[in-house]
Amino acid sequence: MHPWRDPTRSADERVKELMAAMTLREKIAQLGAAWIGADTGGDVAPMQDVFAGGTDEQASLQHGIGHLTRVFGTEPVTAAEGRRILAERQRHLIENTRLGVPAIAHEECLTGFTTFGASVYPTSLAWAATFDPELIEEMAAAIGRDMAAVGVHQGLSPVLDVVRDYRWGRVEETMGEDPYLVGAVGTAYVRGLQSAGVVATLKHFAGYSASRGARNHAPVSIGPRELADVILPPFEMALREGGAGSVMNSYTDVDGVPVGSDETLLTGVLRDEWGFDGVVVSDYWSVSFLETMHRVAENPPQAGSLALAAGIDVELPDTRCYGDALHELVRDGRVAEELVDRSVRRVLRQKLELGLLDDGWSPEPPDAEQHRTDEIALDSDTNRSLARRVAERSVVLLANDSGALPLASDVGSIAVIGPCADDPRTFLGCYSYPNHVLPRYPDLGLGIEVPSLVESMRRELPDVSIGHEQGCAITGQDRSGFAAATAAAQEADLAVLVVGDRAGMFGGGTSGEGCDAPDLELPGVQAELAEAVQAVGTPVVLVVVSGRPYALGGAASRSAAVVQAFMPGEEGGAAIAGVLSGRITPAGKLPVQIPADAGAQPNTYLHPPLGGSSEGISNLDTTPLFPFGHGLSYTEFAYDELTVSAETVPTDGEVEIACSVRNAGDRTGTEIVQLYLDDPVAQVARPVTQLVGFTPVRLEPGQTKRVTFRLHADRTSYTGRSGDRIVEPGEIRLMVGASSADVRLRCSIQLTGDTRRVGIDRRLSTPARVA
Repeated sequence: MHPWRDPTRSADERVKELMAAMTLREKIAQLGAAWIGADTGGDVAPMQDVFAGGTDEQASLQHGIGHLTRVFGTEPVTAAEGRRILAERQRHLIENTRLGVPAIAHEECLTGFTTFGASVYPTSLAWAATFDPELIEEMAAAIGRDMAAVGVHQGLSPVLDVVRDYRWGRVEETMGEDPYLVGAVGTAYVRGLQSAGVVATLKHFAGYSASRGARNHAPVSIGPRELADVILPPFEMALREGGAGSVMNSYTDVDGVPVGSDETLLTGVLRDEWGFDGVVVSDYWSVSFLETMHRVAENPPQAGSLALAAGIDVELPDTRCYGDALHELVRDGRVAEELVDRSVRRVLRQKLELGLLDDGWSPEPPDAEQHRTDEIALDSDTNRSLARRVAERSVVLLANDSGALPLASDVGSIAVIGPCADDPRTFLGCYSYPNHVLPRYPDLGLGIEVPSLVESMRRELPDVSIGHEQGCAITGQDRSGFAAATAAAQEADLAVLVVGDRAGMFGGGTSGEGCDAPDLELPGVQAELAEAVQAVGTPVVLVVVSGRPYALGGAASRSAAVVQAFMPGEEGGAAIAGVLSGRITPAGKLPVQIPADAGAQPNTYLHPPLGGSSEGISNLDTTPLFPFGHGLSYTEFAYDELTVSAETVPTDGEVEIACSVRNAGDRTGTEIVQLYLDDPVAQVARPVTQLVGFTPVRLEPGQTKRVTFRLHADRTSYTGRSGDRIVEPGEIRLMVGASSADVRLRCSIQLTGDTRRVGIDRRLSTPARVA
């Protein structure tokens, strides 16, 4: 037995022994990836048509390889077939390379395992709308178990980019516009995925979502304070509290420096400050982009040397700038071998932790002999039940002033109208397999059952006459269906108007990667359809199924009720239908604002006074139609009995804020109790409202529970004028309520003592208990 396969030795000893046995070529091979079959066409990654050539397996794997790219996610394979192909490639590495080191197999898993026939869960924006990290951790664990069952080791999720401009195409992939919400939900996802033995990958580190004009890959003009206080905290939280094993770099440049070559971020912040000891992988072809897009490198070898020096350990998805190109530079002394060794050490350590270096490791999963390979269920009943629970919790009731919802028991006929009403793909995100890969294989359909909203409502309300008219397409200017839509609405007791997005890639949709929006008007002529249907006089329930918030202005004001669903996945139809019928009491809250005006961009709720109300300052008003954290229920919740454990708190102390929450209605419901703070006097302009704590509270009719938040002074910290993160003495205003604008209870505390500089040991979370 080779010494590096001996489990009785320490991890450091085993890695050292293996590296000592490696030639330079074998070490560099560990820093590359092989994407076999990537020349199948389509747009599953940026610039795929330029860079992908289909890896030659024998040539690329002769010295070993670090990663195998998307065996399951490149073209349709069954779970059994994919597992067989992956096992064959791993056996090839074991049997046909000198040292027999297996590869790490990675796949996408943003809305579930991105492969044919696997469950499609709601998008990340919908996870955030649940405000329920425990539920998302449970979902991620299920995703991880499915991936591990077929031999996958690493998932390229979660996305921790904080939304800065709703026009950005990848808003659907994020967890909203608040760094604490993003961090808390993202950390839960990391814990869940890694509990199944699958490495989570934090992306996109850092600044990607702050691009100019919300354009994909555009430069980022961001100050160091915004970067430190808004963009970086979710990554720090997911690393320190979630223990994420991998990080992926951002495509963009920040103030002119491409992140892929930025040692300050990839080594200085990530490793020297935060102590990260995992593996940094490149976003697909981002190392090549240093040459072709950013033009900071003259050729692929120079691009590779810049990325390696900055701290990118593995080049994905193929090996273009590392490999032979890098070998020549190291051999000639133009790149220090220690840089190669630094990254190889990290990669091998991760392989060791995954068990790939153990004596007797087999590419066949442990249960392969116990279960026939044709019985792998990636869309099991258990998965679908979980997908349904997440979808149900994510639906947000925005408005219901007329009491149109839940639907009256005597409603006789409903006209379900709109381009998203009978198209199940509108429930699925851009990284779901049906939208990501299957458009190239139309004969395969969706690969899973995804009932549309029309189908789901007919199942939900079997005694109600339910008709359907599309009215218009999601995009385009065709209004020829307006007449039939308005006629259907006029003949019905109620109209349910379903508008929004269909996700795609690089212009193939209205939401998703590379599908950026010029403004926040509903795509195509959907706003005109809404106006035409609402003019008929029949009560209209507006349902928005989208990957970003749209300016609903007039459409919302003319509606009897408004419901928002952020691409709720394969069970989205049943979830929305259940909310409409009243079977489900809505509990979702907005992780992003809903704008009133399509042009009031960029703007989020995290703004100082001058970023808010424009009265007397500007003719443009950025006040949202529905604020961050907003979401109604079919019951009422009352807040009272606010207490604070201390009115003065040292700048290194903590305080407990407690209140009672009572279900004052006649339905069981879940309220998301939210804690906000305001720092009225600071060294720099600070947000007027900032989320620092939240917790779901389930209450039976008439039931009261006591909610207590433990807030450490560290949670008031920010980046001061010196560039250090500080906690300073002074007044802190605290607000408890149902949204950022629906504050029910207020108090103030006084921080006392000296201004304190906080470091890596600062508290990142606000624990809450419910009794």
